[in-house]
Amino acid sequence: MDFLPDSAPLATKLQNTLIQYHSIGDSEWRVAKRTKDATVWRKPSEEFSGYLYKAQGVVEDVTNRIVDHIRPGPYRLDWDSLMTSMDIVETFGENCCVMRYTTAGQLWNIVAPREFVDFSYTTCYEDGLLSCGISLDYGELRPNFVRGFNHPCGWFCVPLKDHPSHSLLTGYIQTDLRGMLPQSAVDTAMASTLTNFYSDLKKALKT
Repeated sequence: MDFLPDSAPLATKLQNTLIQYHSIGDSEWRVAKRTKDATVWRKPSEEFSGYLYKAQGVVEDVTNRIVDHIRPGPYRLDWDSLMTSMDIVETFGENCCVMRYTTAGQLWNIVAPREFVDFSYTTCYEDGLLSCGISLDYGELRPNFVRGFNHPCGWFCVPLKDHPSHSLLTGYIQTDLRGMLPQSAVDTAMASTLTNFYSDLKKALKT
């Protein structure tokens, strides 16, 4: 695919999909990993043969600052240990863009470095923000990287009612890493990646 989609309908569809994930009942999720920073659940994805992961934890900061560290921009590369490069390919508006980024190898390089091209959209949600994304089949494939694909994913960040200086951060991630990988290795990597995301983010916000 060498052309970019119309951003407005894609943003609306993506937002609606994430809100739908956010309303999935607790009984449908199974705990995959729990740490002091976050809990990760999973359920079979309806988009591909892997899992939809849900991660949740309280982060001691205001929503805007947290989302500024998560969405495409200058902060993300500084603290996210998994991300090795990031370029904004196209900007549709202040809160909407296409980015190309690469990730480091994982699990002693059983999971080789990956490349993604994602459409990203950030919008208001309740008293906080939703930053969501989906991969596009766009641009030339880089040598030395496997092109992965993110099905609809995103982060809801809302202030805690009793502690507005703290935020509840809930993420929904469903990444098809592609390539020849044992599913068990992918599942181990995903749960650990998500809990590490919270601990790395918290350290970054304190600096």
